[in-house]
This record gives sequence, C-alpha cells and structure tokens, in this order.
Amino acid sequence: MTWTIAPEPADSPAATALWRAYYTEVSDRYYLLHEGRRTDPAELEREIAAQSWDELTPPKGALLVARFAGEPAGTAGVRLLDPRTAELKRVFVQEPLRGKGGAPLLVRAAEEAARTMGAGRMVLDTRGDLTEARALYARLGYTETEPHNDEPYAEHWFSKELLN
Repeated sequence: MTWTIAPEPADSPAATALWRAYYTEVSDRYYLLHEGRRTDPAELEREIAAQSWDELTPPKGALLVARFAGEPAGTAGVRLLDPRTAELKRVFVQEPLRGKGGAPLLVRAAEEAARTMGAGRMVLDTRGDLTEARALYARLGYTETEPHNDEPYAEHWFSKELLN
C-alpha cells in the first residue's frame, strides 16, 4: 500500500470529509480534556460552516490531500504569511492510518509547496494536548519558538528554515 499526496480544492468531497474528521477530533479532544464532554453537534456544524478556505487557495496557499491505497486519508494546508514565511495548517491523518508514514509525507509535501510559493521558512502553532503533533514536528526539524500569532487555542509555536 502506498501514499500519494496532491493539491486539491478545499471544497472537494474528500477535503470536506477530512476537514470534518479533523475538526471533530481536535474539538472533542479539547472539550474532553477541559470540560469532560464531546463537541456539541450544533457547534461543530456552525464552525464548519463558518470556515473559509480562502487562505489555502492558490496562489498564496494550498490544501494537500493524502491518499492511502487510493482512499482519502489526511490533509495538510500551507499559506503564505509574507513573501518569505509560510504557515503549516491542519496536518491530519485519519486514526486507522496513523503510524504508516503519512504525516511526515504530508509535512514534507507542505514544505515543498511553501518553497514553490517562495517561502524560506515555515511556522506553525499547536496545542499542548496534541503531543503527537509536537513530537512529529520536533522529529522533522522544527524548533519551538516564541509566538508568531495570537491564536486563542495555540500553546506551542514552531519554526523551520526550508532548505532549497
């Protein structure tokens, strides 16, 4: 079984389903940790409906969809913050496929997309409870830095210089 990764419109059926899975998981993890409950379904629908994909649309962004054995399996987004800096967004692999090498491939594909857009540095933010994500970024050469944004749920910020 092999992975393939390619840009895809953010409103494609595969991207939409993966976004829903991503948001459900990270939201449920947050609420279970902090409030002992899962995400309210109405809140989930409001947040999905309010999401704009403009930031992940060419020429200043991209949404990458990973497939495993041809089936949608994960996503990563990249957007330019300025001509030299790109931001990594929404790295996600569906739970049954974790540990099969998809996340590092997605991050590397996002780094290549950022370089193609002219960026020489990638930044990202994540939460403290997303320990797997923080370990992945560290393994891939990202260094924890000072905050580069004021995202309300961000607790850790990372950066990596992109080599050409």
